[in-house]
Amino acid sequence: MQAVLPSGPMGAAVAMARMNADASDLSVLDDPAEWPAFGQSLDGALWESRVVVQGMHCAACAFAVESALSRVSGVHEVQVNAATGRARIVWSPASVLPSHWFEASAAAGYPLVPAGDIAARGERARSARKALWRWLVAGFCMMQVMMYAYPGYIAKAGDIAPDSMQLLRWASWVLSLPVLLFSCSPFFANAWQDLRLRRVGMDLPVALGMLITFAVSTAATFDATGPLGHEVYFDSFTMFVFFLLTGRWLEARLRDRTAGALEALMNRLPDSIERRDAHGDFVRIAVRRLAVGDVVRVLPGEAFPGDGMVLAGDTSVDEALLTGESRPMPRASGAQVLAGSHNLDAPVQVRIDALGSSTRFAQIVALMESASVDKPRLARLADRIARPFLLLVLAAAAGALVFWWPVDHGKALMAAVAVLIVTCPCALSLATPAAMLASAGSLARGGVLSSRLQALEALATVDTVVFDKTGTLTDDTPRLDRVYCRQGLQPGDAVEIAAALGMQSLHPASRALVAAWQERFRMAPAWDIVQLHEHGGQGLEARMRRTDGHGQPTRSVRFGSAVFCNVAALHVDSAQVHLSDDEGWLASFVLAENLRSDAIGAIAALEAQGIAVQLLSGDRATAVRSLAERAGIQTAQGDCRPEDKLDVLRILQGRGHRVAMVGDGLNDGPVLARADASFAFGRAVPLAQARADFIVMGGALQSIPDAIAQARRTMCVVRQNLWWAAGYNALCVPLALAGFMPAWLAGVGMAVSSLVVVGNASRLAARPDGRLAARPATAPGVSR
Repeated sequence: MQAVLPSGPMGAAVAMARMNADASDLSVLDDPAEWPAFGQSLDGALWESRVVVQGMHCAACAFAVESALSRVSGVHEVQVNAATGRARIVWSPASVLPSHWFEASAAAGYPLVPAGDIAARGERARSARKALWRWLVAGFCMMQVMMYAYPGYIAKAGDIAPDSMQLLRWASWVLSLPVLLFSCSPFFANAWQDLRLRRVGMDLPVALGMLITFAVSTAATFDATGPLGHEVYFDSFTMFVFFLLTGRWLEARLRDRTAGALEALMNRLPDSIERRDAHGDFVRIAVRRLAVGDVVRVLPGEAFPGDGMVLAGDTSVDEALLTGESRPMPRASGAQVLAGSHNLDAPVQVRIDALGSSTRFAQIVALMESASVDKPRLARLADRIARPFLLLVLAAAAGALVFWWPVDHGKALMAAVAVLIVTCPCALSLATPAAMLASAGSLARGGVLSSRLQALEALATVDTVVFDKTGTLTDDTPRLDRVYCRQGLQPGDAVEIAAALGMQSLHPASRALVAAWQERFRMAPAWDIVQLHEHGGQGLEARMRRTDGHGQPTRSVRFGSAVFCNVAALHVDSAQVHLSDDEGWLASFVLAENLRSDAIGAIAALEAQGIAVQLLSGDRATAVRSLAERAGIQTAQGDCRPEDKLDVLRILQGRGHRVAMVGDGLNDGPVLARADASFAFGRAVPLAQARADFIVMGGALQSIPDAIAQARRTMCVVRQNLWWAAGYNALCVPLALAGFMPAWLAGVGMAVSSLVVVGNASRLAARPDGRLAARPATAPGVSR
């Protein structure tokens, strides 16, 4: 899997192209060398790209982007997440080029920027500054207009001369112009774009309400004796614009803490780094210009730009996201460091060994990008409701206008405006994704990555957790305890054969034999693997020959369980693996496994949540039962083949249980896929191959009950948000239709509705004790 990271000599050109909207500039993206920077090839015929959508702030915007891109010939699939502002596009290079669908989205009013690019972060910063200025202008003008309107509310008949009252109206009109032309410009631009493309967006009702209020007030100001002469609402107009902008600004800030948590974790690589030149001096360059073999100097607070080895210096690093280890880890000369981890203490010189998609950080980014565009089931349902809801809003506003017009023209206009403003489905559309993204960000900071947001909903309903044994309940790598071998074969030779095979596998038993060989001999086994096949959950089958035995026939060897090797099992309670060849039994290895230090506490925490715990393993039943007793697990089953584990899961699910499976991510692949929710320990597993809903980056089993508790809190918040969104509209719409809600109060209600949803979701970004998860310090100039 290729990461979504900008790299390569074309990076600068691409960044410049993304800053412009010209088709000639976008054509730079048609170079196939640029495509891996923001996507990956799926099967050779299709390409998957991930982009940031600019100018999007609601579900209707997401609909518009999906509609515009889906109409492009050659685009096969589009997923847009309004909460994160990100999109996933699957397209065929044989039928369309990126510049075409970039242009299609820009024509719909939503320019695209390749995910992870510096330009995207810069554009977000500029948008935030503009939003702040619009809010400040609206606030200043609102205070002045309110000051001019106040005398009209308290004065009695005859207290203010007509000329003076008219002067106050003109002053209010002049002060409302900057609000209309500057502060309201995003609403009008989006509404005009919607009308031009014959669609209904969430800004259209709001923009209509603003225009009606300002137009009626302007008519009254210019013709005080006309039919609308008494309908002056500049104070209401500036107030609800101010409140709407306040709500959107605060909502954006809250979303940075919640939905933006994933993006903050993805943007951990620095933009620049000091590289040693030919003269031995360190010169700061863009990270995209680095190459494998370069020597860089990483200052305290900076992130490491790639995987590498420390050549000089002694420091400690923060690897919480990459390994799940929350404590600073010491790194001296000769130690390995990982891209995306942060240098904490002292400057170090590092030789770069891996960059871009070959780093572990890149695999993590790919997983998080997948999660950031995923739409949970409840979010898709809310989005489907939001579109027809907008049409009902327009119909309700027209109905209020018609109903009240014969009674009171002013009341009719303000009732229609209040309906247009107050009934916004933003809260409904944000209810689910805001909560789930906040939760996923919190889990990621704790060392648990979510590959699908939908899995949080399934995890919240889990009532049974099934553990694998080796490498899951036990430490990552067992220890070789004893060796039994065929007469005439030395134990060291048997370990060498097993280590040669074990180097081709990530199974803990394989790693144990490799570690035993390297600890004693510190050299590669003198065997060549000619042909290899791994049987999931059983063992390895290979043809091999001695390295110095060219021309000699190959030897067929099996390495794995007793059943797989067709040999008799040892009568011991410990874990064991075996070697066999065409002549039968070759050797048996007894492994000593240590229960993880937090296993007993994690099992107890699961049971305290009312969750049943079981243990399934392919190891001998006696060894499995022994370890289960030590861990406090009542139900355990050994001698399980992969299909046996599947049968157990089917039986449990057939009885109505919701099952989570915890395994190693490779050998348990079919079982993980069958489970309602699944965890894989990712320390020794390539993340692209870990077929699980959640990846536990460290070795902490306590992450499992913590994640389940977080999922349950998440669904509780989702339900609260949905009830709030439904209740708010059920209460406010009748009040607006009845004319009991002034326009400014409708603006307050609309802003508060979204703020409550996002603010409630932001609670999930905190730890269970209520504290926000800490982020590492960053040196000046270092990007997140």
